[in-house]
Amino acid sequence: MRKLSRAAVATILAIAFYFTIVWGFDGLHALTSPGYGLDDAWRSQFLFGLGSLFGLGPIGLLKLAAFFAALKLAVASICALHIFDRMRALVRGRADSKILEGGMILVVLVSIASVGPGVWLQNAELVRDGFVQLTLAAVAVALCNVERHYSRPAEEKESEPPQELAAAERSVPWFWSFR
Repeated sequence: MRKLSRAAVATILAIAFYFTIVWGFDGLHALTSPGYGLDDAWRSQFLFGLGSLFGLGPIGLLKLAAFFAALKLAVASICALHIFDRMRALVRGRADSKILEGGMILVVLVSIASVGPGVWLQNAELVRDGFVQLTLAAVAVALCNVERHYSRPAEEKESEPPQELAAAERSVPWFWSFR
C-alpha cells in the first residue's frame, strides 16, 4: 500500500503542477490582454460558442471571457496552494486534499462548459482539449479519495453501529410494522 500511496501522491502533485502552470498562464495571459483572451482564436472558441448560445453581445462576451480568465487563475492558485501544502506535509503533518478537490470541481465545470459548445459546433479538437482536462481532474479526485481511504485508521474503517441502534434492532422483529 505504501507504494500505491507514493505513486498516488506523485500523480496528484504532477496534475496539480500541470494545472498551476497551464491554467495560470492562460488566466494571466487572458487577464493581461486587451480583449481578455478573445484575440487568441483557438482558446476562445468555447467563449464564442457560449456567447452564441446565450445571445451575448460584445460587452457580454468580454465579461464572460474575464470571468473564465479569473476562474482559471483561481484554479491555478488553488493548485499552487495544494503543492505548497504537500511540501509542508513532508516536514510535518498531513496534507489536506480537500483544497485540491475544490479546485478540481472548478476544472470539471470549466471543462464541461468548454466541451458543450465544442460538441454543439462539432469541433472535435475543442472537445478533445476539454476532455483531457476533465480526465486529469477526475484522476486527481479519484487518487485523493484513494489516499484518504488508505490513510484513515483501521478502527474508523470498520466501525460498529452505535449501541442504542444495535439494541433497538434486537428488541423489535422485522415484521413488527405489519401487525
